[in-house]
Amino acid sequence: MSVLAKFLNPIVAAVFVILSPHVVAIGYAQEQAPTAKPESQLEVLDRLFAELADPANQNWQMTEQNIWIYWSKSGSPAMDLLLQRGRQAMEAGELEVAIEHLTALIDHAPEFAEGWNARATAYYSAGLFGPSIDDVRHVLALNPRHFGALSGLGMMLEELDYSQDALRAYEAARAIHPRQPGVLDAIERLQAKLDGQTL
Repeated sequence: MSVLAKFLNPIVAAVFVILSPHVVAIGYAQEQAPTAKPESQLEVLDRLFAELADPANQNWQMTEQNIWIYWSKSGSPAMDLLLQRGRQAMEAGELEVAIEHLTALIDHAPEFAEGWNARATAYYSAGLFGPSIDDVRHVLALNPRHFGALSGLGMMLEELDYSQDALRAYEAARAIHPRQPGVLDAIERLQAKLDGQTL
């Protein structure tokens, strides 16, 4: 087993503990549990996710975009600015700067899932799969419905040749967001690959 594989195995295992049906079910229950003062953002997200799963919804791209908008709201203008700067640095190809901004965001707002997700993306873009997968673990602990983190996890696991685990991540993403073209293509590709290996 390679050094990379030895490093990744515990991280991958930890991620899939989070993805297990029981833990995901708990995560959903926590998000949807009634409280004395329901958070309006969660109510809106619940409605958006219902729309996203609706096969009759022809405007699912707009629904997806609205979900990303809500995910990007930390509740703090200062933290939102750090997220914006991190994303802008990524778009400019300044990955080290992006990681610095996003690390500062995570340090100040560790419960903000989108900070972890943005840094996971920056790490992935820098070719740092181990730290990226570890950040995905945090995203999914905070936001089990994060289809973007799940599809990103699938991409990394597929590139690392963890085909079965990648398929599980993609399938989990599809269960939440059934129309992601890249995810649907990846599932078909991996199923064909794994079926071929069993022949």
